[in-house]
Amino acid sequence: MTSSPQHPEQQGHDHGHVHSHGPAAPVSRHLRRVIAAVLIPFATAVLVGLAVLWPGEAPGHERSGVGFDRQTEQGRVVSVERVDCKDVNAGQVPPTGDTSTPEGREAVAAQQGDCGKATVEVTTGKDKGRRFVEIVQPDAPRQLKEGQGVVVAYAPDAPRDLQYSVTDVDRGFPMALLAGIFALVVVLVGRMRGVMALIALAVSFAVLTLFILPAILQGSNPLLVAVVGASAIMLIALYSCHGITARTSVAVLGTLISLLLIGLLGSLFIGWASLSGNTDDNTGLIKGLYPNIDMSGLLLAGVIIGSLGVLDDVTVTQTSAVWELHQADPGMGPRGLYRSAIRIGRDHIASVVNTLVLAYAGAALPLLLLFSIAQSSVGTVANSELVAEEIVRTLVGSIGLVASVPVTTALAALVVSADRPGRAGETTAAPARGGRGRRRKK
Repeated sequence: MTSSPQHPEQQGHDHGHVHSHGPAAPVSRHLRRVIAAVLIPFATAVLVGLAVLWPGEAPGHERSGVGFDRQTEQGRVVSVERVDCKDVNAGQVPPTGDTSTPEGREAVAAQQGDCGKATVEVTTGKDKGRRFVEIVQPDAPRQLKEGQGVVVAYAPDAPRDLQYSVTDVDRGFPMALLAGIFALVVVLVGRMRGVMALIALAVSFAVLTLFILPAILQGSNPLLVAVVGASAIMLIALYSCHGITARTSVAVLGTLISLLLIGLLGSLFIGWASLSGNTDDNTGLIKGLYPNIDMSGLLLAGVIIGSLGVLDDVTVTQTSAVWELHQADPGMGPRGLYRSAIRIGRDHIASVVNTLVLAYAGAALPLLLLFSIAQSSVGTVANSELVAEEIVRTLVGSIGLVASVPVTTALAALVVSADRPGRAGETTAAPARGGRGRRRKK
């Protein structure tokens, strides 16, 4: 993090070209060494962790045919015709006529109205070109249309006529189009910074899919894997998007301290609240297929990874605020910088915490609606493990986010105000813009 000596004016001028994210007053060489002494061992530890925990192939298993653990292929709806539901549902148990139960209402509905009789052709796999019939009830949430792409499940042990069934629609094109629009908007607005953000996003996804998920499946401790993986994502994302500067390094340190706090609080309260992490069909399937996975550890890993993205935003914003305040008034001391920047941070805290709570509430809205239908009390709802998980996830993440504001602000204020004009061998904290005036005097 050191550089060859340059004339102060020229050094400030070059700095504006090397880092496209705007002017930032350089810190002293001594402080750069201090920051490097902290971050280089941390980055080395992350690399060692990646090397030690890097997984081989995920352990194989015999497909259960349940949920996502099914063999699937692509298909296409060739034709759809309307038929009387009585004809296609004749093999069902005749309804009793009693509609007071959900089963009775479903049985009656199966004999009424027009059903869709779809002919589906398998378009991938060893049975490419094979066709089968799929019956769609009139009240089914997913109706099939001619020419529509679908995902079909394959059950090799079933009778030949029942081996294939439609399990979902093919959403590949709309999802790819939306991703393309997103990337285009990011690049048009963010320009080079947007390109770097997309690269960092791709790297983050690669770390998640190539390291974190396979390592957990292989039996490694989910918490340790999440900490190493999240640290790698943080280093790559922040330095690639914001440059290798002292400003970014302070944001990294603030993020790291906040992640450690989230990990400690999450571990404490997940254990204290007896949260197993095994609360729905998907987690139950994971536990059934890989019984050695620590599900509570997996829950904690999710809390850490889920908090990382918002933490990056908070720490970078606070660090930038301190740097800009220092450039506006280079004579402001660390206390003044902290007091000014923390006022910005308080506004950020209010919006970020509200965002987190609403995001989790939106994800759990169907579940909350079920509790509302059952007329359960607030205490009963909160005590349910499904909801308690979201409460712990939200509150632990929010505590880490709130704590990151004063921690990062204090670090940034101490670092940026440690430079004093006139120190031998060190750059001044004044913006590089003053160099032009001095050059005109020559």
